[in-house]
Amino acid sequence: MSISSKTNSILVIVGPTAAGKTVLSLELAKTRNGEIVSADSRQIYRGMDVGTAKPSTEEQCAIPHHLIDIRNPDEEYTVAEYKADAVHAIQDILRRGKLPIMVGGTGLYVKAVLENLDIPKIKADPALRRSLEDEIKIKGLPEVFNKLIALDPEAAYVVDPKNPRRVVRALEVALTTGEPFTAQRKKNKPMFDARVIGLDPGPEALRERINTRVDKMIRGGLVEEVRGLIKQYPADLPAFDAIGYREIISHLNGTLSLADAVASIKTNTWHYAKRQLTWFKKDKGLEWMEVDKK
Repeated sequence: MSISSKTNSILVIVGPTAAGKTVLSLELAKTRNGEIVSADSRQIYRGMDVGTAKPSTEEQCAIPHHLIDIRNPDEEYTVAEYKADAVHAIQDILRRGKLPIMVGGTGLYVKAVLENLDIPKIKADPALRRSLEDEIKIKGLPEVFNKLIALDPEAAYVVDPKNPRRVVRALEVALTTGEPFTAQRKKNKPMFDARVIGLDPGPEALRERINTRVDKMIRGGLVEEVRGLIKQYPADLPAFDAIGYREIISHLNGTLSLADAVASIKTNTWHYAKRQLTWFKKDKGLEWMEVDKK
């Protein structure tokens, strides 16, 4: 795999969850004198290890990783903060003569860095937020999500329709500013010469990979991890709206059996992966790499 010799060259590996991004990034980091910059909006949180498929301690020791375990679950972290932190990490890696390898499935994080987005800071509107939350209680989340999509069709690829906080925030921004949530960011001249690689095993293989990963998470202690986290932090934190955590919280609350929680994680992860693919495949400059289907 050739990488530009320009002094601001970086490699970016994207794709849906369970596509094999971590394995490829570790292999390339070893052979290309690279360091990894995570682009995962849940791996930033300390203690959320099993459910985010975070690289192991051994992997992180073997290859330097950046932007993993930088916040506690009860601490806010915005896209603007991520962009600033990622740019700082990439520039530091470049200064030391190494290859920055940006890896993750959070499309907005990747976009913020590669397109050098200006991200406006829009203050929360508590009254509007309460009104939208009440609307969800009365009409249901799907109907309120459809309201968002009517205002901002692109949000279908970015906002998790099963995550009420993300839906409310996107609607809050759109209604407050009069502009779509996804159009609130202005592109600037790129800071880096990026080669962007996408991984897509195909639908059948991807679904199998997801199911295998979820089963591995359960065996690896996901239930125990979530139980420990909600002893330390409130169970309704936005960080715990992540797929895998919200379903296990429902299980621990007695709402779902473990079998139903696992089935829901698999289904929700599959739907999320399809949204990720739709998002990334809009980028015509992205190079898709064949993935081992096994």
